[in-house]
Amino acid sequence: MKLLGPMDAMFLRMESKRTPMHIGALMEFSPPPDAGPNFVRELLAEFAKLTFLPWPFNCRLADGRWNAVAPAWVEADPDPEYHVRHSALPPPGGQRELGTLVARLHSNQLDFDRPLWEAHLVEGLADGRFAFYFKAHHCAIDGVGAVRNVKKWLRKDPDDRSGLPDLVNAPRSRRPARSIADRVQGVGEAVRDHTFAVPELAGRLARMGMGANSTVRAALETPRTLFNVPITQQRRLAACIVDVDRLRAVGKAADATINDVVLAILGGAVRRYLLEQDALPQNSVMASVPVALERDDQTANAVAGFVVPLGTTEPDPRRRLKLIRAGTDRAKRDISSMSRNASTQFSLLGLAPIAIGQMTGTLPKIPPFFNFTVSNVPLSREPLYLMGARLEAIYPMSFLADGYALNVTLVSYAGRVNFGFLGCRDALPHLQRLGVYTADALDEIEDAFAA
Repeated sequence: MKLLGPMDAMFLRMESKRTPMHIGALMEFSPPPDAGPNFVRELLAEFAKLTFLPWPFNCRLADGRWNAVAPAWVEADPDPEYHVRHSALPPPGGQRELGTLVARLHSNQLDFDRPLWEAHLVEGLADGRFAFYFKAHHCAIDGVGAVRNVKKWLRKDPDDRSGLPDLVNAPRSRRPARSIADRVQGVGEAVRDHTFAVPELAGRLARMGMGANSTVRAALETPRTLFNVPITQQRRLAACIVDVDRLRAVGKAADATINDVVLAILGGAVRRYLLEQDALPQNSVMASVPVALERDDQTANAVAGFVVPLGTTEPDPRRRLKLIRAGTDRAKRDISSMSRNASTQFSLLGLAPIAIGQMTGTLPKIPPFFNFTVSNVPLSREPLYLMGARLEAIYPMSFLADGYALNVTLVSYAGRVNFGFLGCRDALPHLQRLGVYTADALDEIEDAFAA
């Protein structure tokens, strides 16, 4: 039995019917030229071996009265017929039909009596293409860990037809067996280290609240928007793909990072979307931007974050990017200056109000700390293949908390950035327009910088 880490347990406690705490990804593939009619079934058999996922995906949550206080993993025997599923669209299936199916799958809770994941192979797409949708609970994995797993399934060589790797039996760093005295000493050392980090964090927070471009002050000035309303269980998906070279060219012209350019075009898209709804706030819309921290294979979630204005008050793309760059530069300096223990406490401090508000039902009623989250995870610069099938696109999907009806997740892959927009179906009308407006906002910022 292995206890969940503090942040992992927090995501578990945030679970509700309206706010399932799983994350997922939709991947589209083109079959190899010599694929036979049973290629997808052969893939299904590979996935059904259930060796493609590492610990804790061969575990379920422990039973017992202490689980609510100290949740833990216990080993289980996943049922391949339950966890690996085969679906088909009426051919030729299009993006709309695929998106409708995956939105429905992503809306449903996982079964907490079983290991917390599902895999779905979907065939029937045009030109023989197929899709793979995977979801897992956030208490078991975060976005960085999920992308790392996906990368292990895939190959750079299109002629490599080897099956999926055995990650269940892969060596995992394990702590040697320790005596009770050693365990007590280890707990004492951990408490001591985190205690020493408390004054460090307090001092950092005080400094983070002062000076220009303070992310702490920015979070306190977050306006309430259409994105900050109570949500229902049903989800809606939208997507957009842009070339990395275009983002890089703007960044070079503006002396900004690609991530800053991404935030600027999202700011332009959100500004246009809210203007259409006659709901653009006077203060800038604020994005929460997670930053991956050092991790080991004992912890599912290792991330801090900061809040940055998206410049939705600025119609000029140049001024918008300048505002964003100033905020991200300051925030990254603040976070990088913390020790690991202080960073962990900073993460828990930022997530705690969200978790407590979610569990008590008060989250939509209190002032928002940000308007939505924007995550960015790299996959590969080169094309990748699954038993010879080329991965054409990957659309990430995160979770929604009550009062936060939009989440944007990006994955960079093979020279393109894949945007995945996840929204509450009943709160955000015409979500796909955000994808369209993101592409248009890139055109606008290219023109502004003559990139």
